[in-house]
Formats: sequence, C-alpha cells, structure tokens
Amino acid sequence: MAGKKQFDVGVALDAAMLQFWRAGYADTSLDDLTRATGLNRSSLYSSFGDKNALYLRCLDRYAERYGTKYDQALADASEDLLGAVRAFFAVTLERIADPDVPDGCLIAQTAMTTPVLSPAVAARAKEALRLQRARLRSALSAAGLPESDADSFAVHLAAVNQSLAVLSRIGESREQLRTVVDVSLGALSHALRDRT
Repeated sequence: MAGKKQFDVGVALDAAMLQFWRAGYADTSLDDLTRATGLNRSSLYSSFGDKNALYLRCLDRYAERYGTKYDQALADASEDLLGAVRAFFAVTLERIADPDVPDGCLIAQTAMTTPVLSPAVAARAKEALRLQRARLRSALSAAGLPESDADSFAVHLAAVNQSLAVLSRIGESREQLRTVVDVSLGALSHALRDRT
C-alpha cells in the first residue's frame, strides 16, 4: 500500500526519545536515530521533519507522559499536601529506578544544554519547567498555603525534583536521593506546622 505508514508512530517516537535521553541532542546523530527507530532517513524526515522537529516531538511526549503522572500524584493535595508531594517525588524516584529508561530527566538534560540548542528547543524546555512549577504551586495553593509560601515552595520543590534527575545521572544512590526528598518534605511539614 503505497503512501501508508508501515510503522507505529508512537513506538518510533519512544525509541527516538530514549536515544535522545541517553545521549543528548548534540551527541545523537541521524544514524543513531535510524538505528533506534528502525526507520530510514527518508521515513524519519517525512514523518517527523528534521532532527530538531523530532526532538521537539520527543520533549512533548516526555512532558505529557510524566506530566500526567505528576498531576495524578498531586490530585489530593488539598486533603493531604505532604502525601501528595511525597507521591510527586515518587514519580521521579520510580522513573529513576526504572531499568527501561535512562537515568536523569530529558527536560533537565535539555535545560542544561540550552546554549547549544535551537531557540525553539530551549523555549520548550523552559516552558516544561515553568509548567512543573505551576503544577506544584497550584497544589500548594489548594492546600491553603499563603501565596508567597506557595510560590517559594513551588520553586524549591521543582528545583529539588530536577536535582534528583541530575544526581541520578551521576550515580548517586537511591538512599541519597530519598534523603534529599525527606529534607524537602521536612521543610514543607515545618511550614505547615507554623501555619497552625
């Protein structure tokens, strides 16, 4: 059947996403992408555009996949803020522990390499980080934290979440990562106690 795609676009995007995640944008060649996806260059270009366009699609796929999990984790923040934030961090810790995906975070990795990326990719990474802070701020506000505290903790918790990804990438142990989470949860718990 001429003209019909003979492959699953989602599977190809996942394969490309994992390749970019493992090696980074700059160190991923078109040959790497053809090997990872099983597609030839012509199929890659006709289906996804150039490498930059494919990377943007992969960033969006990554942000959607994990964003949904973060939203689910924070859904009960108004009832149990500490439990919700613990669940939020559990999403990251589970991703880090997953042997089927690379260490770290594709968004954090992208943010750290923005000087060598196109403005569109850099903007997409910045937007993903902004959405993460907004997600946390909304949960903190729903739990009744004052606006200034919700803003401050949203910035802090988002930064801690990204640091977990970076620390995992350099091989820090799960125990050390949990200690980082516990310190942040302790600070949030202290702030909640001070309000009452």
